[in-house]
Amino acid sequence: MAEVHIQNLNKKFDEVHAVKDVNLGIRDKEFVVLVGPSGCGKTTTLRMVAGLESITSGRILIDDKVINDLPPMDRDIAMVFQNYALYPHMSVYDNMAFGLKMRKFDRADIARRVQEAAEILGIHELLKRKPRQLSGGQRQRVALGRAIVRHPQVFLFDEPLSNLDAKLRVQMRVELKKLHDRLGTTAIYVTHDQVEAMTLGDRVVVMKDGFVQQVGEPLELYNEPANRFVAGFLGSPSMNFATVKVSQENGSIWAANAGMQIKAPPQCANRLSRYIGQEVTLGIRPEDLHVASPTDAPDLGFDVVVEVVEKLGSEILLDVAVGSDTMVASVEPHIRANIHDQMRLALNPERLHFFDNSSEMAI
Repeated sequence: MAEVHIQNLNKKFDEVHAVKDVNLGIRDKEFVVLVGPSGCGKTTTLRMVAGLESITSGRILIDDKVINDLPPMDRDIAMVFQNYALYPHMSVYDNMAFGLKMRKFDRADIARRVQEAAEILGIHELLKRKPRQLSGGQRQRVALGRAIVRHPQVFLFDEPLSNLDAKLRVQMRVELKKLHDRLGTTAIYVTHDQVEAMTLGDRVVVMKDGFVQQVGEPLELYNEPANRFVAGFLGSPSMNFATVKVSQENGSIWAANAGMQIKAPPQCANRLSRYIGQEVTLGIRPEDLHVASPTDAPDLGFDVVVEVVEKLGSEILLDVAVGSDTMVASVEPHIRANIHDQMRLALNPERLHFFDNSSEMAI
């Protein structure tokens, strides 16, 4: 068992309040990802769990034991850093064994653990090399191996893939997921990359300005964002937003601006009824826009002018002007579109989102 509970956690650096009242429960063997832009407090939170940063207020518990005042070496955690932090003068074997030697483990036990970790990570043939003789991906595997040999209760990852090229990051994401499934250890992973968060996490914690914005499974956050920030942060390309005014006509609720007039579907109409006469923010993801066909309801479509065409092979991204707004539509690769073309797009009414302009919370 290795449950982690973070309770009312705060961190202040002089006048800067970096982490604000964070509450989070992490289940045994769960892979939880903290994600958010630079300066949101995710790494500071991780460093407080690791014991590398002091806690201003609040508590951190591992298996119901408060660890606030425990030194890092006594917390039974292992951390993998962004910069690998390998000793350049030591072999791969010695780098992986170093922590165990410092803890006075038996030599035979050290050898067994290093060999086991090397086999898991596929670096058995690299054990005699020095870090300078390794590629970035191999160095990252060594850093992972150094953590694995500890057999810790909790793994902490601080943006471990950010120094790798794009193709290798994808490969290492898959390997990390397989590794976690094999080891079954509780893991807390920090990243600014929302793709990493969505693909790796059993649950994702979205942070901004020191606050937790939303916690949930990846698709839950993607499909049911709690506020405009979460909606815009998750997804690539990000969600389209447009300010619209809510009105009522002939018993129907409408959302309109200079470029569009959309009839609110029934599941949205009830929630929007209290905003009649007010402006709200409409959100729609690029994949929920398509080129209008005769079968599409006319009150779910709007005219656009194509500004940019991005042909990506599996899809085409169209940057379009909608009145004074700009939107991105992800359309089928067979669609023929050129810059300055006029066309009509339609949206998926089941996938509409609306946000309060003042609080930015989902309506």
